[in-house]
Amino acid sequence: MASAKRTPLAADRLVLEEFLPYRLSILSNRVSRAIAARYAKTFNLTIPEWRVIAVLGRRPGLTAKDIAEATEMDKVAVSRAVQRLVASKRVAARLDRGDARKQLLSLTSQGEHVHARIAPIALESEQKLLAALDARERAQLSALLDRLLEAAKGL
Repeated sequence: MASAKRTPLAADRLVLEEFLPYRLSILSNRVSRAIAARYAKTFNLTIPEWRVIAVLGRRPGLTAKDIAEATEMDKVAVSRAVQRLVASKRVAARLDRGDARKQLLSLTSQGEHVHARIAPIALESEQKLLAALDARERAQLSALLDRLLEAAKGL
């Protein structure tokens, strides 16, 4: 009996270590963990908590839903981070006068202080990472990431 020639399946051709979504995830996780390691002990913050603070530092008055959409984080993770930040008095929540079901979030003075101290740490980490690229490569990377982010909307 002749053996049937097997057609390679897509799964047979997928090399995880070369798969772009996997590589981007690994890069993101490594960078986030490296930055988090620098501020987690000092400020007692998780990565989702820092991201909430970072967003509210630039855009006060958002809801947890707005933050989840802006960061593309899981709504439950954002909700838990907001609860912890409110409990630690780093974020204030007030009811929206137009819709009492919504809570508008903003940094407290304590939250602003944390933001002001962590932002330079994050920016320094970003600069260390980007130092691996020259100015032209950094501009290219930025443009390529913009194009990939836009293309990802169509997936």
